[in-house]
Amino acid sequence: MEDLKADVVVVGSGAAGLCAALTAVLGGARVVVLEKMSKIGGFSLTTHGMFAAESVLQNRDFVDVTKDKAFKTHMHQTHWCANGRLVRAFIDKSASSIDWLMDLGVEYTSVQTLWPGGPRTWHVMKGSGKLLIQALADKIKEKGGEIITETPAEKFLTDKKNRVIGVVARGKDGNTLRIDTRAVIIAGGSYANNREMIKKYTNLPFEAPAIVEMQQTGDHIKMAWEAGAAPDGMGVFMAISRIPNEKSRSHLWAAAFQPLLWVNRLGERFCDESVSFYFPISANVLAKQPDGIMYTIFDETTKKKLLEKGTDVSLGVYAPVTTKLANLNDDIKRGSKEGKVFVADSIKELAEKISIDRKALQETIAEYNESCRENYDKIFSKDRKYLQPVENKKFYAIKSTFHIFATLGGIKINHKTEVLNETFDVIPGLYAAGNCAGGMYESSYEIFTTGGALGFAVNSGRIAGENSLKYLSK
Repeated sequence: MEDLKADVVVVGSGAAGLCAALTAVLGGARVVVLEKMSKIGGFSLTTHGMFAAESVLQNRDFVDVTKDKAFKTHMHQTHWCANGRLVRAFIDKSASSIDWLMDLGVEYTSVQTLWPGGPRTWHVMKGSGKLLIQALADKIKEKGGEIITETPAEKFLTDKKNRVIGVVARGKDGNTLRIDTRAVIIAGGSYANNREMIKKYTNLPFEAPAIVEMQQTGDHIKMAWEAGAAPDGMGVFMAISRIPNEKSRSHLWAAAFQPLLWVNRLGERFCDESVSFYFPISANVLAKQPDGIMYTIFDETTKKKLLEKGTDVSLGVYAPVTTKLANLNDDIKRGSKEGKVFVADSIKELAEKISIDRKALQETIAEYNESCRENYDKIFSKDRKYLQPVENKKFYAIKSTFHIFATLGGIKINHKTEVLNETFDVIPGLYAAGNCAGGMYESSYEIFTTGGALGFAVNSGRIAGENSLKYLSK
């Protein structure tokens, strides 16, 4: 067994972990970051923007999103099931975090919303999460912090008074590593890639694959429970409908994401398809459909519109609104070979290709086309401008399924990010930040706090770092 000493040990090197580590390092603490993967960054590498309210960029652009308004919206949308003091701490910290990261060299290209009239809280970064992670890691190393990769934490050590006294980890050489420390910040992310935990805690009646294949396995959450932490927010997730194994920049995925006609595998229409503006909500609807499967159905006329006039709904930064899907024809040809898209000269033939009852699909399309002709959706009241009939051959169906971005909970914390036990007592020296911490949501990601996942990672990480410094000074 090898031994190290540190003031603070951070488990995980995503945005939450690195923000916590840098905060502690800048405060004069000796910090060791443990990362089980061979490279740092985790899920944060895939992100593009973060939430803030009353930031310098919003003030510059006259964006009217106050901290009070953002707080009330978040709490209302989560039916006050979220931890109000934690949410308030996160939102109040958010503007200063933009300044803090800009001082580190992080650049922001714009402040956006994801749907017409939505709150402009999404601060889009230049270079996505990769440059964010690199800026944080460089500064940590510059200030004397240590980041050790391929070294998973295996156990948190506590004394008889339940105070944190160390971490046991497994080094890349297979040897056991013990780090004596007074504070541990758990920031290991979600458990989206742990099939057993997903099945046990989400209650989804089908396989729910993760968008990104990485080691989001939840080991650190279980270790926190073993150290006395109470569970919180298990089963909460951020999800999206996605064409299986399709790349993010695919024009096929962008087409499938439009508010056209959606049917489940029974051939039934199941929602106002403009919920696609709010991707977690559209995923919640899909979670209630048989096997988590849907088909986006359109005709040759609509395909031509997507090619020439562009999209109505953005697919993140990959296909903003009005993007002309120039690659759609090629993507359809490829997707047909891969079993992702189906092309037919009649609705009957289309039904056969996607294994849906012919009569059910014909009745659904007839009903939908009638709504288009009357310019009124009598079933789900979809906005008239998104009513596009399915009547001119050829006909297309793109298959999408339910996918998880990340889970959003696991460890109970307070507004100081201190880890709590079952009786709400603080476990001295133990903190949690980012996607492994519970308390921010109700049952799924809250889209009206746009950019909240990365925003919470950054801000909860900073809060954890600050409070660990206060603890060390006692």
